Amino acid sequence: MSSAVVLFTGGKDSVYALHRAVKEGLEVRALATVTPHYKYSMLYHQPNYLSLLAQAQALSTPLETIGLYNPEYEVEALKHLLGRVKKKYGVGTIVTGSVKSRFQLRVFNEVANRLGLKIYAPCWGISELEYMKELLGSGIEFMVISITSMGIPHYLLGKVFDINDLEKLMKLAEKYGFNISFEGGEAETLAVNAPLFKYRLVIYGKRVVVSEFEGYFQVEKVVLAKK
Repeated sequence: MSSAVVLFTGGKDSVYALHRAVKEGLEVRALATVTPHYKYSMLYHQPNYLSLLAQAQALSTPLETIGLYNPEYEVEALKHLLGRVKKKYGVGTIVTGSVKSRFQLRVFNEVANRLGLKIYAPCWGISELEYMKELLGSGIEFMVISITSMGIPHYLLGKVFDINDLEKLMKLAEKYGFNISFEGGEAETLAVNAPLFKYRLVIYGKRVVVSEFEGYFQVEKVVLAKK
């Protein structure tokens, strides 16, 4: 069985990629997270650390992280983190939840090649709408925790996303032109339950509206609960 590390944000895509990797027979030995301490990174999401810790515990999988304060070092930070993970856990494959970003996948491939690792990207190139439907039917539950696009309603912030929300979002995406799977950075998500989670996450916090097209859910407390 091949061993792997998952590039993990705690969002729907990385959690889905993790599940696909396990289904394909990969042994996931660690989760790896780069956390940018600034807004609007072209390469990374801005995960919530409390949630990451809870998700790692729910998965019974080690979490390796690195903080980033300068966008000029985004690639170097990833190389450093994955080099550390490779040495510590002996992994041979990087699992990524990339769906459509050619820039993101190119960077991940370049870093993987430098480190002598393989890339597994199960979400790459699939239809965004079909992907969202598959997610909702897979047992992965997620909420929207940030919005940075015109047309995505603020009521979604802090709410577990369901099929009714997807139907409403489809109509809004046609009108405003945002990506239905949020792959362009229009929104970020947080997985609160999944088949591989031994516990579900209960998230407490508050909705913050910044402007008509920007808002976020401020996570204040995360509790692991029985499923």
